Amino acid sequence: MRIRLVATAAAAAGALAALTAVPAHAAEYNSALKIRGIQYDAPGSDSNRCSTGNTDEEYLTIKNYSRSTTVNLKGYVVKDAAGNKFTFTASHTLQPGDYVKLRGGNGTDSDAKNVVYRDNCNFMWNNDKDTIYVYKPSGSRADVHSYTKSGSDKDGNGYITYHG
Repeated sequence: MRIRLVATAAAAAGALAALTAVPAHAAEYNSALKIRGIQYDAPGSDSNRCSTGNTDEEYLTIKNYSRSTTVNLKGYVVKDAAGNKFTFTASHTLQPGDYVKLRGGNGTDSDAKNVVYRDNCNFMWNNDKDTIYVYKPSGSRADVHSYTKSGSDKDGNGYITYHG
């Protein structure tokens, strides 16, 4: 009887260790808003010059995967592993199935063109690896994904799809 109890306790401990070893980026969050994909490496040579650079070619696509709920992005926060962040300060609504591209650089935000600019000419995403966090206005996590250039970008084009 004692041997069976020890074996059961060991199995339970092993299962608990396996559960706690799951990386944060593998968690699925209860949110309609999710990361659809990221162009983490802008085509060409990186240049963060506001007038002639290519930071606007680096973008994060966020999609409303709900079938019935409209989501207002105002108050949502996007961060990377180093703590760089962007907060949606203006109302920008996503109908069910709609998406927005959060681009670097400067430009005119447009609901019709599904684009919001960070109004910052610095690159946000690392070209080798990074983690993307999306937070709801309440502060709870909406979605998170990590990537590495060698492990996540199979075709090497600088774009990764997450929730298709």
